[in-house]
Amino acid sequence: MKIRYLGHSCFSLTESTGTTIVTDPYGNVGFKLPSVCADAVTVSHSHYDHDNVAGVLGNPVLLNKEGMYEIGGVEVNAIKSYHDGEKGGERGDNLIFKFRMDGLDICHLGDLGEECSSSLIETLLPVHVLLIPVGGKYTIDAEQAKEYVDRIMPSIVIPMHYKTKGLTLDVDKPDDFLNRFEDEDVELLEEDELELLRDDISEESTKIILMERCKA
Repeated sequence: MKIRYLGHSCFSLTESTGTTIVTDPYGNVGFKLPSVCADAVTVSHSHYDHDNVAGVLGNPVLLNKEGMYEIGGVEVNAIKSYHDGEKGGERGDNLIFKFRMDGLDICHLGDLGEECSSSLIETLLPVHVLLIPVGGKYTIDAEQAKEYVDRIMPSIVIPMHYKTKGLTLDVDKPDDFLNRFEDEDVELLEEDELELLRDDISEESTKIILMERCKA
């Protein structure tokens, strides 16, 4: 499968069969959403930096409700969570999406804001690739994100929803999160696409991969 980072919380996930799912496409956040085509679009919550479905080509199916789905052979599980630490009292609900692609379990946490709990971790497991917000302010921060990583124990972690060049949102840079891991476990990938095979997955270690944003 291929993971392409389109910026902010938006990824293009493509199975070897060609089925493509785009997560949380953004509107005007200081840079433009690249041209992308998909079979389905997932939206974690209705906010302009996560729900620009119209910006995705291909007449994709919209997945924005809790439940189980099947898109072109890809299993999708949308799991209800909270956008804040007050059970949605401040910013409402958030959907976490799990995808089963080419034998891998990929989890996109959306704008998760609630504290790490055993019940939520049990619901999410197993996870091979974790797409996690690390910028704080509107989501979990670096410290909380590290706790999620430690308890989920994925093979690969890809940070999202953090301050990058041009982004107008008030969120933190990824540095605090990255600094919580050993240098040898962090990779600064100078590309916007990552191709993964089941054989690439290690059950004994966690790799943090900071990806380059795809330019429009």
